[in-house]
Amino acid sequence: MAENQAPAPTSAHRSTVRSLLRLWPYARAIRWRLTASVAAALFAALSVLLVPIVLGRIVDGPITDHDVGALWPLIGLLLALGLFEAALFYARRVILAKPLAGVETAMRGDLFARLQRLPISFHDRWGSGQLLSRATSDMYTMRLFLAFPLVFLIVNTATFLAGTALMFTQDWRLALIVLAPAVPLMVLTRRFEAGYSGAARVAQDQNGDLATVIEESILGIRILKAFGRHRSMADRFRARTHDLRRTELRKAGLLANLWAVIVGLPELALGCALAVGCYLVAHDELSTGTLVAFLSTALALRWPVESLGWLLAYANEAATAADRFFEVLDEPLPDDDTEPAPADAADTTATTPGSAPDGIRLTGVRFRYPDAPPDTPDLLRGIDLHIRSGETMALVGATGSGKTTLTALLPRLYDATAGTITLDGRPIRELPRERLRELVSVAFEEPTLFSATVRENVLMGAPGAGPEQLAAALATAQAGFVEKLPDGAGTEVGEQGLSLSGGQRQRLALARAVVGAPAFLVLDDPLSALDVHTEALVERALRQVLGSTTALVVAHRPSTVLLADRVAVLSDGRIEAVGTHQELLRSSARYRELMSGDAALVPERGAAR
Repeated sequence: MAENQAPAPTSAHRSTVRSLLRLWPYARAIRWRLTASVAAALFAALSVLLVPIVLGRIVDGPITDHDVGALWPLIGLLLALGLFEAALFYARRVILAKPLAGVETAMRGDLFARLQRLPISFHDRWGSGQLLSRATSDMYTMRLFLAFPLVFLIVNTATFLAGTALMFTQDWRLALIVLAPAVPLMVLTRRFEAGYSGAARVAQDQNGDLATVIEESILGIRILKAFGRHRSMADRFRARTHDLRRTELRKAGLLANLWAVIVGLPELALGCALAVGCYLVAHDELSTGTLVAFLSTALALRWPVESLGWLLAYANEAATAADRFFEVLDEPLPDDDTEPAPADAADTTATTPGSAPDGIRLTGVRFRYPDAPPDTPDLLRGIDLHIRSGETMALVGATGSGKTTLTALLPRLYDATAGTITLDGRPIRELPRERLRELVSVAFEEPTLFSATVRENVLMGAPGAGPEQLAAALATAQAGFVEKLPDGAGTEVGEQGLSLSGGQRQRLALARAVVGAPAFLVLDDPLSALDVHTEALVERALRQVLGSTTALVVAHRPSTVLLADRVAVLSDGRIEAVGTHQELLRSSARYRELMSGDAALVPERGAAR
């Protein structure tokens, strides 16, 4: 089970602020809610700074004058300030909760839509766990940043500035003492940010790798149990968790060091300010109430200062999550990729009106996989092939000769490196991809079913098909077993269709390919999982479908070859021979070897896939 890795970040000089600013197009939709939330939190924080002023008045007024009657209004004011603060914090949560859920939904929708439009070559490079973690945990991290750290970075900064100004009005000497640690703290947080952002990125990528291991072990549980490899997979999982644990401990260590200094230096400065303040009070240079108000103000600023470590840490987490999110959105789409446009239902050919059908024509087609080593030859090295309109062509070749790759070029799952492919005379590059994939229907050798009903899986090949077409497609694929399922075509087949046998999955995949009566049909060894009796029944029904379409069928067995009008032999990246089954038996030694089984399982030299 190969585990793909996510590509490394594109820039080594990453800016946390620039990364977070990329979230603004999504946050713009709730900018007024964000503003109201910040305002509510700011007023709540500023109300806290009024408490020291009231306390100073209590000490210098009612307490000093022993005036109990004057004490109660001030105590009532403190109570009102507390209730006011609580109400504002409640309002802040209510204001943002629903809109932020909408932002997260929009971002996740854009990510999923991009994943659907990116080419297969992208998905070949990226591990599914990496993409899954971007769509789940990274989304949560960014939403939480908008809800809390972003708001409090603004609010705490404003609170600190207001509190600093208030301390200077109370006593500038004590204020300078309290602010003395500011410069070393700024230097330390700068260094912390550089180290923590790198560790945060590593941890998030390791989370993606871990998700890939979990997904593979769940999807491949039958193989693991059959070969007794659950312990080796557990060892692999344990190694990934240990790597993640080390990274998380490193993050915790960085944050602990920062927090120790952020908490320790201000406390030391506050202790010095208290000692100097007591000296000033003793020498009648400062009133007791002013000292109490000053110390209360300084204590009120402890949270804005101490939260700095947590806020910076989470801002870096959110920035790396944003980087990972936009890495996918920044992936270039194919040059001709466009949003799907409604197609004319009556247009079932690729030609312009009045043009003669020409079938499928490949001219000088070459192909190599994007990740192939540069010193290896192309997998396909100049394919010239013409499948006449209404004709069924069988494609045979040794394992690894490129048959499946060639079939993937027709619906443009991959683009040919060179050469042209036309459908009824029109180059497939000129067709919108959505329209092309309406014209070309495919059944792969490894059938993929989704966690949905039989009906939904089959009608994926023709969303507008009705019950009659569904029944006809199931009959063609000899999928009578569907009637015996608990809810018939409405039965859920489970994840990957694992509740069905391999042959049943393959028949449903075949039904999905033929349900829409496509103009062009590509079948990649569609009967490999069927028993001999069922294969014969499917072939008999399939002949009727093939009689009304232009088809390319990858074949490994003579029984499948006999479905075709002609046969093409693929060898060494080229079409070696084309003819009927009987003609090739007489004229092609390579074809006779393939049909006899002597060479069918021998990979060609240099074959990639």
